[in-house]
Amino acid sequence: MAATFSIAPIGAFTDNYIWLLRQGARAVAVDPGEAAPLLSHLEQHGLELEAILITHHHADHCGGLAALKQARPDAVVYGPPGIAGVDTPLMEGDVVKLSMGEASVLAVPGHTLDHLAYLLDDALFCGDTLFAAGCGRLFEGSPAQMLASLKKLAELPPQTKVYPAHEYTLSNLRFALAVDPANPVLAMRQSRDQALRDRGLPTLPSTLALETASNPFLRSGEPAIRQSLLTQGGQPGDDEAACFARLRAWKDGFRA
Repeated sequence: MAATFSIAPIGAFTDNYIWLLRQGARAVAVDPGEAAPLLSHLEQHGLELEAILITHHHADHCGGLAALKQARPDAVVYGPPGIAGVDTPLMEGDVVKLSMGEASVLAVPGHTLDHLAYLLDDALFCGDTLFAAGCGRLFEGSPAQMLASLKKLAELPPQTKVYPAHEYTLSNLRFALAVDPANPVLAMRQSRDQALRDRGLPTLPSTLALETASNPFLRSGEPAIRQSLLTQGGQPGDDEAACFARLRAWKDGFRA
């Protein structure tokens, strides 16, 4: 079902986005790593902050909670267990009831073991698990865990809008083109998204249809990707998890 609320990015740090969902005067924030830009936006637009959704424990996603709870004490904080400031711990299968709808909770370990994603109508807030043309680094989870999490997200409806927490698209596209240079969708994305960034606009949201057609981390078992891994030296492995691990390692050391 298409969202009946608006979604706007609030820039934080160098390349983070705090996603703000708004319906009337009520608002929900996703991953406020710092409080100041969010509080400024809320004051400027006269918004009531009813809830905060946290995807994982990294400071650039939850570091603003203490200041936000002091400034907006009525806002309920939802997120993984064990994070200071989270009022309602969540797990796979939970549902967060908000004034603008119900957000389904998906466990997506890989980047971290506690990582969650939230699906509200046709909007997916996926933190650092799935990026436009990329995926998050594996700080805690295994390649198999991240691959399983990405597959879970890829099974959502293709029209689902993807809202990652970082503006990494152009660097991800440079890697994707190195891996899959014959993919025409990637060339289109690079031209379009470079034009957006040149105008100071975000490249997000993406869609799952676009990601499944062009994101190498959602296509790690396909022949074109395996062939590129072979050119990097050695066998990529017989199973998709091994291919994914090689692909993620390649990205970790990629410079372009």
